[in-house]
Amino acid sequence: MRIDIKLAELKQVYFLGIGGIGMSALARWFLQNGFPVAGYDKTESPLTKTLVEEGMNIHYSDDVSLIPSICLENPAACLFIYTPAIPADHIEKNFLITAGITLWKRSQILGWMTEQIPTLAVAGTHGKTTTSSLLTHLLVHANKNVTAFLGGITQNYGTNFIPNKGQENIVSVVEADEYDRSFLTLHPQAAVVTSTDADHLDIYGAAEQVLESFQLFVDQIKPGGFFIQKAGLTLQGPAGSKTFGIDQGDYQAQNIRIENHRMVFDMVYPGGRITDIPMRIPGFHNIENALAAAALAMYHGLTPEEVKDGIASFKGVKRRFEYHVETAEHVFIDDYAHHPTEISACLKSVKALYPNEKLVAIFQPHLFSRTRDFLTEFGESLAIADEIYLLDIYPARELPIPGIDSNLLLEKIPSQNKQVISKTAFIERMKLEKPKLLVTMGAGDIDLLLNDLKMAVTS
Repeated sequence: MRIDIKLAELKQVYFLGIGGIGMSALARWFLQNGFPVAGYDKTESPLTKTLVEEGMNIHYSDDVSLIPSICLENPAACLFIYTPAIPADHIEKNFLITAGITLWKRSQILGWMTEQIPTLAVAGTHGKTTTSSLLTHLLVHANKNVTAFLGGITQNYGTNFIPNKGQENIVSVVEADEYDRSFLTLHPQAAVVTSTDADHLDIYGAAEQVLESFQLFVDQIKPGGFFIQKAGLTLQGPAGSKTFGIDQGDYQAQNIRIENHRMVFDMVYPGGRITDIPMRIPGFHNIENALAAAALAMYHGLTPEEVKDGIASFKGVKRRFEYHVETAEHVFIDDYAHHPTEISACLKSVKALYPNEKLVAIFQPHLFSRTRDFLTEFGESLAIADEIYLLDIYPARELPIPGIDSNLLLEKIPSQNKQVISKTAFIERMKLEKPKLLVTMGAGDIDLLLNDLKMAVTS
């Protein structure tokens, strides 16, 4: 189904789930281009507060009467956008559907918006937020006219949305989300796939279907376009497709070393080598993300010097290996990791940077179904920590699954120093222990503990 409404005729944009990181970026695009924006979200957050301050009308009660009147009186002049995370029994959503009003997914709107703009898309079950944010920074740092829709808050710009400046030579960077097959609305000029690990099995059902969806995404790259994937992946891209990896692939990271708790590497690319690239964001996985971003940036015309300068000045993304304390006495890192592969990458990187310190970690499992599907893998990855704590499972969009809880996951961790704990009890424990090296992980609401944990560790 195509979107028929013209921008010149648009009177109002309404979002169901406006507080999501991707939805808020789209909302900002409309607002900055002169369209009134309103929306619903389940709970107020720092991000929704910021959106309200910018001029959006947001409510937190599932109440049809709070939908802007123009949307109900003249729906043909409005655009209704929703996130699949909105539950099936949502009152506003069902009212609009019953009224015959078409609800568009964010991905459909994004595909519509970028049809006329050359698009660099970043996909993958892990790494896409950091990679797309770094790619955006490389382009902005090199003075390219870029508009970007990201899945995280960049530290350099304090936002998940970068607006273009004028209409000349625009390039769009899009974080291509595989959840609910959303990325299949996009037809990028160039794309990267960072990983195709099984995830979102509550949507896909099986790992084979995840891989099939990624292949369909790659098939939509425009004729003559560019594709690069992590070495070892098996996706079939257009002629001239490339790979990247540590000590393997067409774009390689070599000579990786740690200097003052920071990583430095050389990048070998077709036709040349960039030496001594310093990374402000640590982690072996982030070196791989940097290779992917550099490849797309060089495809768009950046020089090796611009790539090196851009990587060196990239500060990272909030909740992606983010330092909250970094002193000689204490290090506290927070990460969005919520899949076994991400947890393993995070904890191994921390161990490499601080090999002589006891690593204390706390993890908030995200989704009952994901916990069930990867119980053994979660246990193995969490065991990398020297001391591991588990919060209760964050349900997000799901109802509880009988028998699936954090105590079951705890049994799968082959470690002695492990415990299921409440948020309050963990904060009190940290006040007493004051560990030198602490890592928090999870995609739920564990980030609400960060300020209290920072005080607990350092005061």
